[in-house]
Amino acid sequence: MFKIFNKNVKIPKDATWLIPGMQVKRWLLAIFGGVLLAGLGALILLDLRPVLSIMEWIKTFARAVPSEFIAWIFVIIGALIFFIGWKNANYSILDVHESRDKDALIDILYRRRKLNYGPKIVAIGGGTGLSTLLRGIKHITNNITAIVTVGDDGGSSGRLREEMGVLPPGDIRNCIAALADEEDLVTKLFQYRFKTGEGLEGHSFGNLFLTALCSITGDMVNAVKESSKVLSIRGRVLPSTLDDMRLAAELEDGTIVKGESNIPETPGKIKRLFTIPENCKPLDEAIAAIKSADLIILGPGSLYTSVIPNLLIKEIAKEVSQSKANKIYVCNIMTQPGETDNYTASEHLKAIIDHAGSSNIVEAILVNDSLPEKLAEKYIAANSFPVKIDEDAIKELGVSIVSRKLIEDNKEGFVRHSSNRLSRAIYYWYRKSNQQSKRKADK
Repeated sequence: MFKIFNKNVKIPKDATWLIPGMQVKRWLLAIFGGVLLAGLGALILLDLRPVLSIMEWIKTFARAVPSEFIAWIFVIIGALIFFIGWKNANYSILDVHESRDKDALIDILYRRRKLNYGPKIVAIGGGTGLSTLLRGIKHITNNITAIVTVGDDGGSSGRLREEMGVLPPGDIRNCIAALADEEDLVTKLFQYRFKTGEGLEGHSFGNLFLTALCSITGDMVNAVKESSKVLSIRGRVLPSTLDDMRLAAELEDGTIVKGESNIPETPGKIKRLFTIPENCKPLDEAIAAIKSADLIILGPGSLYTSVIPNLLIKEIAKEVSQSKANKIYVCNIMTQPGETDNYTASEHLKAIIDHAGSSNIVEAILVNDSLPEKLAEKYIAANSFPVKIDEDAIKELGVSIVSRKLIEDNKEGFVRHSSNRLSRAIYYWYRKSNQQSKRKADK
């Protein structure tokens, strides 16, 4: 049974090369036709009269055996010999010897071909939330653009930013790893974090790799492109800006807090978030991706330090607002201490709308409707609670509600988004929205 079908249908392994979507049959026919015509042409040039000779031979042979039976035997045997030779020639070129690797090759080729026709998705955010989302949607389409915030100034990214003068690579690295075709050794190496070593402790290999590539290639965009080739990722990852963007927040008491890592640590409710410098220039590729998108996803992730920072870049917020794509915000499941204490789902939405300067920034909000019977004690200790879904307030903002179970199943009471459930819920909503739009247009 071949795994790409996910059905109880048994087919020969070799026959999987001929399934729809592999784009193999057309080339088989082209090669066969080319060889046949070239062979006939060569025989004619040698004055061997191949067509006449073959016809005479067939007539003679057909007197003893029905011609249709002979023809089918020739077609089947010839096609079989040709296909076996072609397949093994390709395996030899690719140097694939183990049957397990052959199956993986077919699987990868099929998925890549099939996913090339998926919707154009733009995912905007940062942190672990965005990488969790990307792990799921890479199984829906290859046409993914992740637009990642570059406001991080803590941990390994912050040290490299200050010491090397590069954009913080941490969130970008996580997104590249999430979009990698397989969780192989190279991906694990990219995510490896040094636990000891003077100057190395706390750094991840991927951060150092991106920093080195940034120096070699000239900027973070080219560094990301080269890293993406190494890991063979599906889609692409783009920083929201190449400017040295720093985050700052004004609290309700008038206090100004500078630095992304300092914002959650400072007591007080956030009144507004802004960037230093104020007018950061967006990446041209990011704007182009938004303009051509079929689906735009905001979040999940820290509201004020992962999602909103991208929308503080005015051109990005403007293009998202004006886009005709389906637009959905993935709300956090739990409140985040220091950022969204006691926030309801509508307050998350209102913060996004206010900072983007447009009520058209999203059309739907995806919320989780299932929680463990008992939450882990760490949430209570950290003063983190489930986000309340205040439906009436959400509807007043003109946003529809999509409610699904989005969490991973576990017995410990931890609340984490499931990549698969998240991506399936978004894709189901996207397809349903498109179907409804088509029905309205047909009326």
